[in-house]
Amino acid sequence: MSSQIHSRTKPKTPVQPPQGPDGEKKPEEMTPKNKTSRLDSLTANRKPSWTWVAAAAGSIVVAAIVTALLFESFSIVGFVLIAGLLYIVSMYVTSRVLENRLKATDEFWRHLIWTAFIIALVPLISVIWSVVSQGLPTLLANPGLLTTDMKGVVGADDIATQTEGAPLQGGILHGLIGTVAITVLASVISIPVGLFASIYLVEYANRNAFSRAIRFFVDVMTGIPSIVAGLFAFAGLSLLIELVVGTSPQALQSVKTGFAAALALSVLMIPVVVRSTEEMLEVVSDELREASYALGVRKWRTIMKVVLPTAMSGIASGVTLAIARVTGETAPILVTAGYAATTNWNPFSEWMTALPVFIYRQLVNPTAPAAGDPSMARAWAGALVLIVIVMGLNLAARVIAKNFAPKTGK
Repeated sequence: MSSQIHSRTKPKTPVQPPQGPDGEKKPEEMTPKNKTSRLDSLTANRKPSWTWVAAAAGSIVVAAIVTALLFESFSIVGFVLIAGLLYIVSMYVTSRVLENRLKATDEFWRHLIWTAFIIALVPLISVIWSVVSQGLPTLLANPGLLTTDMKGVVGADDIATQTEGAPLQGGILHGLIGTVAITVLASVISIPVGLFASIYLVEYANRNAFSRAIRFFVDVMTGIPSIVAGLFAFAGLSLLIELVVGTSPQALQSVKTGFAAALALSVLMIPVVVRSTEEMLEVVSDELREASYALGVRKWRTIMKVVLPTAMSGIASGVTLAIARVTGETAPILVTAGYAATTNWNPFSEWMTALPVFIYRQLVNPTAPAAGDPSMARAWAGALVLIVIVMGLNLAARVIAKNFAPKTGK
């Protein structure tokens, strides 16, 4: 009897899960039921993948109706704005209902950022499309625009072009040569000054009063209007010529040269070079400098052999972007270089024309006021060439940054 009682009250040994040869638990076998339950747990509280398509279609339909009711004539801008707003709101509400508040908030800000990005792209795409659609046909139909200037072109030529279909006379060669010459001179002046100033601020200044004053004036120069830079260069050269030659109309007219325009552009370019180079030098790790000093290398050699090569990628990119920034300036060049209808290869003598000034003059002062289409065509062609130059400089900055970047091993 006692043995029966003990057998009844003896606790049952729990069933151990199957174990492998090394004593580890074997994973539970995956049955169709388990697979379904796991898939359901992964897709729970998630909206269908086609939700954005439905939200976009509904937003477009509703926006079209609202735009037709609010505006007398259908407005593309109003339609796009209303459709974008409705899409953002509908996606937020859908995520809030089908998922949760955190996912809905994340969805809202993601779509808002994408919308802001697209809105920012609209003016850029619009400008590029306008310039290409207007300037490219003119360049393809008149390739001589790139090899001729405006010497000898009069209003009768433009009238004949517009009324009789005569070939378009004149070109943009003088503006292209002037832009290259002025930009190269400005770069020769600005890059060494900006580079040495940045090296002093980062490597030698130690946050003293003089370095703080330099940073303050660099910040001020960054924000000055371009016309002020042109007036500064013109006034400075005029004062110098008055002291050397004397005051005369001929002497004052000789101030307007490509060199004067390069000085004006250097005022705008130097702060950009200083700021970009300073930031790149500060990114270089102090451990690299200390390791070089520990080997007995002098400071100037450490800067030349360690610091500058390490930061060369960012420095070259910043310098190239600074060049692209001043290439399209109009006001300082108009004040300091004037306007010439012929090609001037010497930036230190006589007036010189740059592409921005050429475009401006063709728009506001066409060769034939009664027939402005040829002048407008030249302006669009010049604008296209200028945009190609600026975009080429920006792409060159990307390539330089990639090629000069320090090579790291895996």
